Amino acid sequence: MVNAPPIPTGQAFDVLKAGWQAQSAGKLRASWMLHGRPGIGKTEIVQALAQEIGARLFDLRLTTIEPQDLRGLPYFDHARQRTIWFRPEDLPDDPAQPSVLFLDELTAASPLLQPTVYGLLQERRVGQHLLPAPCMVIAAGNMVEDGAIAYEMGTALSDRLIHLRLQAEAGDWLERFALPQALDESVIAFIRTRPELLDTTEDSLRRGEMIACTPRSWARVAGLMCAVSDRRLRNLMIAGVLGEAVAAEFLLVADEIAATVQVDELLEAEPRARASLYPPSLHGMTALAYGLVTRATAANLAQVIEIMAELRGLGTTRGAAFARMPLGELGTHGFEMLIRKALEHGWQDAFAGSDAFAAYTAERRAAGLE
Repeated sequence: MVNAPPIPTGQAFDVLKAGWQAQSAGKLRASWMLHGRPGIGKTEIVQALAQEIGARLFDLRLTTIEPQDLRGLPYFDHARQRTIWFRPEDLPDDPAQPSVLFLDELTAASPLLQPTVYGLLQERRVGQHLLPAPCMVIAAGNMVEDGAIAYEMGTALSDRLIHLRLQAEAGDWLERFALPQALDESVIAFIRTRPELLDTTEDSLRRGEMIACTPRSWARVAGLMCAVSDRRLRNLMIAGVLGEAVAAEFLLVADEIAATVQVDELLEAEPRARASLYPPSLHGMTALAYGLVTRATAANLAQVIEIMAELRGLGTTRGAAFARMPLGELGTHGFEMLIRKALEHGWQDAFAGSDAFAAYTAERRAAGLE
C-alpha cells in the first residue's frame, strides 16, 4: 500500500514543477516516484513537464532493459590493466542542458535491475558516470492492487524517493487535459455528466472484466470520433476501447450531440437566429459550452462571450426543457474556462469591452457571488 495522499494528475504536475524549481535553485536534491493505475497519465505528466521547463526527456522503459544497459559494457584496457565501462547513450551528460530522466515501469522491472537503479535515484550516478546538475529524476509505475504486472517495492528503494499517488479526477482531467487538447466535445460532455466513468479500473477488476475505462482510453475514443467517419465501424472500435456497457451509454450521448450541437453554425449565426440552434438537452448544452471554449480565438472571443452569457438565460426564454437545466452553473463554469484561456493567450481585453460580460458580472455581484 502506498500510504501517500491521492492527488489529481494536474496537481502532481504542479508538485513536480515546484520540485524542479527548487532543484534549479540548489535547494533540493530528490528523486520522484509516480504511482498510479494504467492509463491515468503518468507518462503524459512527465512529457508535459519536460516541455514546460525546456528539458530534454530521456525515457527509459525499465521492463525492456537489462542491468548492463544502464551500467554499460565492460572493456579491458590492457595498457592500464583495468576494466573500463562504456556507459550507454540513454543517460543525460550535458551540464548545460536541462534534462528529465524518466525511469518508467519501475515497479514492473526485474529485481536484478534495482541495485543499478538505486544509484541513479540516490547518488545520481551509475558507476563513474554522474548525472549532470540540471537533471531531474522521475520514476513511475503501477501498484500491485491495480491488476498490472508489478513487484512490491522494498524499503531500500522506497526510501530513495518522494512518492506521489495519482488518482483520476474528472474535473482536473477536463480542465488540465481534455480542454487544452481540444478533445471531441461528446467525450468532454459525457465525462462532465458521468465523472465516475473516467476510470473504472477498480470496478472492472472486481467484475473480472478485461476492458476498463481510463483517461487514456477516453483520449483514444476522442481520437476515434474524429478519425473514423463510418459510424458502424467506429462504434465497434469504441466498444473495444471502453467495453460494451459504457460504450453503449456513451454512443447514445454522442449521437444526440452530433444531431443537436452546432457550434460553428452558432458562431456564424446572427443574434436573432441563434435561439433555434441551442440543443435541448444537458449533454448537448455541456458539449456546446466546451466547444465554444475550444473554438475561441482572438478574432471571435467577443462573440463567444456574448453566446456564453446568452445561454445562461435560456431557461426563461426557451421553455421548460431549458428551465430544468442548471444553465446558470454551466455558464459560470464556461466563463471560468474562457477567462483562463484568454489569460493564457493575452486576450483579456475582450472581457473589459464586452457589454455581455459586464451584465454577467453585475448579475453575480447583485447575487452576492463576487
